[in-house]
Amino acid sequence: METDALTAGTLRELRATRPYPAVSLTMPTHRRPDNAQDAVRLRNLIAEAERRVENDPDASRRTRMNIKGQLQRVASEVDLRHSLDGLVMYATEEDHQLWVLPRPVPERVVISDSFLTRNLVAAKARARPYWVLGVAADRARLWSGTGRSLHAHEGDGFPAEPEHLEWDPERLEQIGDHPSTFSNEETRRFLRSVDTALAALLGTDARPLYLVGLPDAVGLLKEVGTASDAAVATVLKGGLVDAPEPTLLQELAPAKEEFARQETQRVGARLEEARSRRTFAAGLDEVWESVCEGRAELVAVEEDYQRIVKVSEGHLVPVDGDGEQAGGFEGGVREDIVDEVVETALDKGAEVVFLPPDTLAEHERIAAVLRY
Repeated sequence: METDALTAGTLRELRATRPYPAVSLTMPTHRRPDNAQDAVRLRNLIAEAERRVENDPDASRRTRMNIKGQLQRVASEVDLRHSLDGLVMYATEEDHQLWVLPRPVPERVVISDSFLTRNLVAAKARARPYWVLGVAADRARLWSGTGRSLHAHEGDGFPAEPEHLEWDPERLEQIGDHPSTFSNEETRRFLRSVDTALAALLGTDARPLYLVGLPDAVGLLKEVGTASDAAVATVLKGGLVDAPEPTLLQELAPAKEEFARQETQRVGARLEEARSRRTFAAGLDEVWESVCEGRAELVAVEEDYQRIVKVSEGHLVPVDGDGEQAGGFEGGVREDIVDEVVETALDKGAEVVFLPPDTLAEHERIAAVLRY
């Protein structure tokens, strides 16, 4: 599965306490086919996980055998010919899951009573998922997008069509125009149902929303409901409800670029205001501390910012080189500290925004607006 499938419900299920041991594996990969290095790394990682399970005194013989079987199954599902930048694998005695991430993760094996989710959460946040709703008088379609990827969303009431539409013969006879359903009460009922489905979806998976469609259809949707008021941009053009994804992405590009520009300006203004009010934190150590204390209201992070640190006397100390050179994870070394900050911030109700490289250069690549 890809991070687009990580809904709030899925995340709650992944974080649920499980019978010990629950095994989490993370591994960086490369975006090129037939990568022998990745194949070897995967075999070694699975072998390390099996060794640790086999030597775990708190796991019964039956449990150890079942988990090793699940580890072999999840490894067999990995297709390195179509890999992205990272893998996250989970295994318990009864089940396994495989997630493909569009960003690197450290190599790690964690055995606990729950799964390690920080890399999944941070990867989805960095991908900045969004919704696209295409609406016409007789149909509505929804797409789920991340970056330059877009695919039709099926479920949660979409795609939608009315049960029936009736033309107004009196109007046609008097005016002689083409059939129009926009004044038809059935159309209004249909679009109200679309609005209801959209509101429910945004309530469980809030993302930036883009509206596409002809002005009459979009206008009537706004007239009969309120969910579409959350849209960050509207593309008033016909033919997009049934358009292929590449065409839709092309039409959306200017609106997405403008929204990204406005977001950067908005966050910059929030940070400047926080500095003047002295409710501001900058740099990884300060932001980490404020996030852990639940004081962060907004966290801004540069795209692709990563840092290896070591915890020393309650503070984060940067570590040069990779985690292996730093002595692995013993002694509080964290290769994915930025992912940890992102997940913790989201868990504590903070807004997390990713900005273009060098936007936060004067703030050491990461900054926060504090509640107090």
